[in-house]
Order: sequence, then structure tokens, then C-alpha cells
Amino acid sequence: MTYRLDDLIHLMACLRDPNHGCPWDREQTYKSIIPFTLEEAYEVADVIERGALDELCSELGDLLFQVVFYARLAEEDERFSLEEVIHSAVSKLLSRHPHVFHDATLESFGHSKPSSMQSVKQAWEAKKGEERADRGQLDLFDDIPVGSPALTRAQKIQKRATSIGFDWSSTEGVLSKMTEELCELEEARCQQNPDAILEEFGDLLFTMVGLARHLNVNSEQALRLATRKFESRIRVVTQMAREQGIDLTIATDNERNGLWEQAKTV
Repeated sequence: MTYRLDDLIHLMACLRDPNHGCPWDREQTYKSIIPFTLEEAYEVADVIERGALDELCSELGDLLFQVVFYARLAEEDERFSLEEVIHSAVSKLLSRHPHVFHDATLESFGHSKPSSMQSVKQAWEAKKGEERADRGQLDLFDDIPVGSPALTRAQKIQKRATSIGFDWSSTEGVLSKMTEELCELEEARCQQNPDAILEEFGDLLFTMVGLARHLNVNSEQALRLATRKFESRIRVVTQMAREQGIDLTIATDNERNGLWEQAKTV
């Protein structure tokens, strides 16, 4: 038997049934399931980045359940249904892809198909700007969630600022700015000024996010991958240390560095 979307919707209704549902599921609210939604989204990213695509189907199912959960809460509040969520998504994507779905009306592209990926992106951002204006969101950053991961939000803020011309003109310009910020951080460190150190380190990190954009790198993903690599190598180091009878808490720098270099070859 193959279950379908209707079965998942029915299951969700049963879980939320006030008389016979699950006590835990009945107590949940929009806010209470936010941590689970974020966790499921990161688990989807994790299996993709690890190349564990055999796990992707299951993780996508978990993420889909989060969408169904929110829609059920909204339906109970008489706000909207899952069908309206789907309608909204399809309508938005149709509107943002006139070069695919509306060949006869290509006003967004000057009556011609986009000639490159860059022109598609520009038209996409322009369309989103129109949608923000229609919603009364006149501030440039209104729809960028304050609660987003810091690197993700910084990258979105910078990307949005480029729409009004605020950006480095070249990668070399970003690298020059990084050197400047690094010097300012070193000056704050020498002055032993904690507040200045925090500010200058933030400026340096923010500039590095700008470098990621210019290199077409997602800074959040890059840090996740680097952290995973470090985590993996530390595990190898600790295993090697146990095998060689080395206590890492009292080991010399040379011993630790030696183990680290060995771990890099594994």
C-alpha cells in the first residue's frame, strides 16, 4: 500500500483530534514546533551535504509533516488550509517565472526571453520587490527574518542592499576591506578593549560574508562543512591518540600537531 498526501492530512487531523488524538500533538502551537521545523530543515541539508541521498526521502517526509502540521493549526484557527498553501506557492512561482509559463507576456524581460542566469535572477529580485511593495513592505529588509541564522541573515541583507547599488565592485575590493578590518581587530586586541574587539570581529565576519557572495559561496553552508570536517578530524585524532597511548590533555603541541597532520591524510 502506498500512502498519499491525503493520508498524511488525515493522520494529522487524527493526531490533533480533541477527544482521541495524541496528548503531545494536541498541545502544540505555531511557536512550539518551530525548533522541530528548523531541526528537520537542517537534517535535510545534512543528508544532502553528506551525500547520504538514501536518507533524503525520509528526511523530506519529516519536513513535509512540519508543513502539514502548521497548515492544520491554521485550519483549526480558520486562517487557511493546506490547499491554500499549495495554491499560494503555485501562484507565486507562476508569477515569478514569466519566461517559462507566459511566453506571450514577457514585460518583466523587455518583451524577450532572459538571455542568461543573471538576467533571470535580476528579474526574480525585481518581482519580489514588487510583491513586497504590494504587501506594504516598503523597508528594504522588512521580510528578512530577524531570527534567521546570523550568517544567513547577513548574506540576505547584503544581497538585498545590492539592489540599490551598495556592494563592492569586485572581489579584490572585498579582500582589501578584509585586510582593513583585520588590522582594526588587531588594534582593538592590542588595546585590550572587549567591546571594540567584539565590534571589529563582527565587522570582519560581515565582510567575509561579502566575500562569500562574490565567490558564489553560501557562507552558512561553508561553515557547516568546515565544522563537519573539523569534527571528523578531531574524532580521528582522539582515536589515534588512544591507539598510541597519548593523553591529549597533557600532550605537547608537537604531539597534537603530529596527530592532526596524520588525521588530514585519512
